[in-house]
Amino acid sequence: MEKTLPTIRFETGPEKYKHWKLSFDGPIATLTMNVQEDAGLLKDYSLKLNSYDLSVDIELCDAIQRLRFEHPEVRTLVFTSLKEKIFCAGANIFMLGISSHNFKVNFCKFTNETRLGLEDASTYSGIKSLCAVNGVCAGGGYELALACDEIYLVDDGASAVSLPEVPLLAVLPGTGGLTRVIDKRKVRRDLADVFSTKTEGIQGDRAVAWKLVDAAIPRSQFTAAVAKRAKELAATSKRPENVKGVELTPLGAKYDEKAWAYSHVAVTIDRARRIAEVTVHAPKTAQPEKPEDMVAAGSKLWALVAFRELEDALLNLRFNEPEIGVLVLKTRGDAKAVIAADAALAKNKEHWFVNEVIGQMRRTLKRLDMMSKTSFAFVDGKESCFVGSLFEMALAADRTYMLDESSSESASEASASLPRGAAPEEQTFIQLSLMNNGHLPMGNSLTRLQTRFYGKPGHADALAVKSTRYAAAAAEGEGLVTFIPDEIDWDDEVRMAVEERASLSPDALTGMESNLRWPGPETMETKIFGRLTAWQNWIFQRPNAVGEKGALKLYGKSGAKPEFDWKRV
Repeated sequence: MEKTLPTIRFETGPEKYKHWKLSFDGPIATLTMNVQEDAGLLKDYSLKLNSYDLSVDIELCDAIQRLRFEHPEVRTLVFTSLKEKIFCAGANIFMLGISSHNFKVNFCKFTNETRLGLEDASTYSGIKSLCAVNGVCAGGGYELALACDEIYLVDDGASAVSLPEVPLLAVLPGTGGLTRVIDKRKVRRDLADVFSTKTEGIQGDRAVAWKLVDAAIPRSQFTAAVAKRAKELAATSKRPENVKGVELTPLGAKYDEKAWAYSHVAVTIDRARRIAEVTVHAPKTAQPEKPEDMVAAGSKLWALVAFRELEDALLNLRFNEPEIGVLVLKTRGDAKAVIAADAALAKNKEHWFVNEVIGQMRRTLKRLDMMSKTSFAFVDGKESCFVGSLFEMALAADRTYMLDESSSESASEASASLPRGAAPEEQTFIQLSLMNNGHLPMGNSLTRLQTRFYGKPGHADALAVKSTRYAAAAAEGEGLVTFIPDEIDWDDEVRMAVEERASLSPDALTGMESNLRWPGPETMETKIFGRLTAWQNWIFQRPNAVGEKGALKLYGKSGAKPEFDWKRV
């Protein structure tokens, strides 16, 4: 029987961690896994053998984020386990067995985003990661190891790495395991085939020879070897020395049944219509231009707090509002303030803190790209400020509707003295900034402009360097918006568009949107999420896995064997 989960919140901190211990030794940070068996999201299962559920991964996500901002001195992150001869048994099977389908898929998605965040920390922040596998490492545990830069395995005749989901559970390593094995670690396909069907996994020298780990070290030498390699990795990092970090303070969100209020983000929910409106506000005060002043602003810096809030809102919508099908994206405030804030970020992008702020924006927008919900952006009046970094939300949306005010007498007069297509001060407009020119790439490694104009790369590049204030007709002409209803038709057109979308099959829409959002080159990231959407969505619903006599349902029941429908589909 599927269980209903309580409302899930994604804010936490080291003082609240139940499953991880974060410690420091100069430039080396260590995250020690010690999952508390009785501290899962539900009391219906026990998190034995360092198996994990979403609560464990929420803490892990938070820890990686805090290392970026609060501990700029950290250059290497080491993962290990406090359990004797057990690193991690992977995702808790009993949790998966009683969870709803949508929760299982969203759980896999969040776990993937967390592991990609670890890889992002290596690429963009210079935090190298070393997984010290000091015991049995299975399923999602090995997938965490795969997300690290290097893997050291204790060679004691018992410890092994494995991806046993196919033979044991009739599902797949759902957090990128198969993709990382062959794409990242470049394990030979035939060897990966053997590995993925061996429940006992691969040990020692064979694991090294097959490229499943980087080194297998006897237990007596393991701790020293890990410490030595961690220092070597730290020496390759360009993170700053002798600088003070920036604390990530609580967001202070206020939630009620119909609305969530943050300092710069507001969410209103209409469950009857299956619609949520997400509004992001521009800076309300002048933003600092110098990096030292940005550090002084800390967690109150608009670009950091607004995108942290947006991220939290998106995660809450994803997990706690599964029946909300359409997100209406809006912006409000001073467009000039957004453009100025963007310019300061782009100018100081090499500064460690500014780099991390841009990283927060990049990862938040990727979560928006990955929402299994329709998103429509509404550029709906002069108070709207879809410019620069906030225009990335419109580029991420499935459609953008922009109010056309050109027919009004005042707008016509104001436009007469401006260049063709340019918007006057008092008229609705959109505008690009330096932040739209490569700082916030998608998972396919392209910018959203390049993705939008995949068939016209020259057009994307030309637009990226312009700072034109586009009125509706010009924005439509450049391909930056989808439709431009006038003031007479606006209310009816946007209402019908939203209601029509909310009436369509959510399954069909998820498939359609996932296919349309990712033109361009394939990357490991797009492969992971594309396969997660297609394969896990399908396999998690097949009787062979989740039927009454399916492998996932019967796992751990003494003497019970799954019964498979043997037809290949």
